[in-house]
Amino acid sequence: MTNKAISICGELVETGHRLLQRVYYEDTDFSGLIYHARYLHFLERGRTDYLRCLGVEQSALLGIDDEGLVFVVHRMEIDFKSPARMDDVLEILTTTVKAGGAKMVLDQEIRRGEQLLIAAKVTIAVVNRLGRPRRLPETLATQFLTSSAQAPR
Repeated sequence: MTNKAISICGELVETGHRLLQRVYYEDTDFSGLIYHARYLHFLERGRTDYLRCLGVEQSALLGIDDEGLVFVVHRMEIDFKSPARMDDVLEILTTTVKAGGAKMVLDQEIRRGEQLLIAAKVTIAVVNRLGRPRRLPETLATQFLTSSAQAPR
């Protein structure tokens, strides 16, 4: 980790997006370990701030055109490798695997230092304001793919 200042919404890196988050007492269960469902919150923050770093705010996408555009989690596969504990600083990494048509596929990891804690594959459906599938605009697909262009496959 470097000493350079990092934005509150993380930073774009050569493989996609990187966000740092601390584990607080409210994130843990009676055992002192992070409660498993809280990982979903950290993953969502990673995806949302990835968009922000690309210059896109989800609230603005609803008014992008007459149809509106919304991202909806369609499927999520999560491997829980190791638990996090209170006061740990976690790194949430998000990489675009596919962006086009009416879906995106993102790989996400949560790490504590070099240790992998969570590996997730997230399929995002692109829908209009009525919940019907719609194509991801080519410019947005390109932004996602370009930001992860150097990611290992």
